[in-house]
Parts: sequence; C-alpha cells; structure tokens
Amino acid sequence: MIGMTDSLYDSIATCSKGLMKYGFTSEEFAALAQQHSMTNEEILAISKTFEYLHDKKKCESVEFLLRTSRLPLKAPKTFDNFDFSRIAGRNVEKLRSLSTLSAVYSHKNLAFIGKTGTGKTHLAQAFGRACCEHGLKAYFIKMTELRDRMTDARRAGRESTLLSSLVRPSCLIIDEVGHCEFDKENTRLFFDMVDRRYQKEGCYNMVFTSNRDPAQWQENFCENDSLLCALDRIFDDAIVFTIKGESFRGKKLETVSLRTTGSTTAAPLAGSTES
Repeated sequence: MIGMTDSLYDSIATCSKGLMKYGFTSEEFAALAQQHSMTNEEILAISKTFEYLHDKKKCESVEFLLRTSRLPLKAPKTFDNFDFSRIAGRNVEKLRSLSTLSAVYSHKNLAFIGKTGTGKTHLAQAFGRACCEHGLKAYFIKMTELRDRMTDARRAGRESTLLSSLVRPSCLIIDEVGHCEFDKENTRLFFDMVDRRYQKEGCYNMVFTSNRDPAQWQENFCENDSLLCALDRIFDDAIVFTIKGESFRGKKLETVSLRTTGSTTAAPLAGSTES
C-alpha cells in the first residue's frame, strides 16, 4: 500500500463513525487498510462511498425534520427569500444574523412583534427551517391551536403526552400570541410547558410572533402567579424584535380597472329579414 495522508484517514473515519456506529479512528482504519493491502484508489473509493451515504442520510434526516415540523413545504419561508431590503434601522444586522442559529445554541428565546404583514411569521418560520436544515427538530403551532390542543388533552387525560411533545423540539415556534384567551387550567399547562423547556438540556429556544406588545400578553391569560413565572422564564434571556412600518403584503398586487360600455344593437344575421 502506497503512503496515505492523515486527512484521508480522518475523512473515512468521520464518515464511518456516523454511519456504521463503529467509532473508527484514523489509526484503526489505517490498520484495516494495511491488513487488506488497499491501494490509495481503493481507499479513496471507500471514502467517497461513505461521503455519499453520509450526505444521503443527512438529506433524509432534514426531509423528515421538515415534514414533522409543520412548517410550510410547498412555499417555504427562508432567510434567502425574505426581503431584507425593506427593513431599515441600525439593528438590521442582528436580524440577518439569526440564520447563524446562535439563539438556539445559546438558549435565547426570540419574539417578533409588529402589525400584520410586517414579516413576523416569515422570520419565525425561516428560523425554524434553518434549525431543521442543521439537524435540529423544530415545531410550528398557532396560539389558537395550542389552546385547543391543551383543552382536548385535559379532557382526554393526556396532558403529560402533550407537554412531552411540546418540550421535545429544539425550537418551538408559537405564532400569533394574543389572538385567543387561555383559561386557568390552560394557563397552568402553558406555564408547565415553558418551565420544562427552561430546564431542558442541549440546544433549545422558543420563538413567538405577535401583534401585541409582550407587556399585554397577560391580558389573554388567566392572570396568576403561574403566568407571571412563565413570562419571566420566556424573557429571562431573549431578543425581542419590534418591526414597525408598512405591511409587506400586496406589494406585487396588480389592480386592473375595467368598465362595461353601453348596449349596442346587434347587426342582423345574414339572410334574415326584418318585419
């Protein structure tokens, strides 16, 4: 066997470790290659095969994460198709930097506040999609649906199952906070969810969108100590983006005005006679 570089060993070891679960080291593979008198061409072919399988498995994993995230697949919202040119202000770069996912790695919650059509949900979904593309589980749910699912879970005695499903994702996105009211029991469940996520290990955060200032959120809950604790946990370490200005919606709308004319007398058909 001709001399082989450490970088080639490392490449094979990295690929095989994830796929074959053998935990190969460069030294172990070198010994295996030596034992079977592999040529550099054979080793390179093995490396390329592992790379292909590794990439294929990664793509399949991302596709699964996207399918189960409840994020839109047909017309996905991404950072690439968000119109940053319509955003002005000294903090635009902080908005652009969301794509690095530093917020989920540092357990920093995000909130996008603004009136309808200012891009809140687009940004939240783009963040969730980026999480999926980096192998992190994300889940998108509207606040009204969250309330209804909590109510149904209470009636069926499945509160624990529901809470576990909401705690599991690395990134939990709750859209349109402030569009519905939570009764006392749902407020308690909401606090339990936030508290469990706050204690969660690994990469995690929560993302919220709302057209109401966070100071007003408590008006939509059964106000008690549990809610205040939940809100404290949410904003204990968070970034709140307040987006002001005109709506993005309808910018490509084309309005065509038409009118009808007065009735005209139709010409007589050929061969017809007038009485």
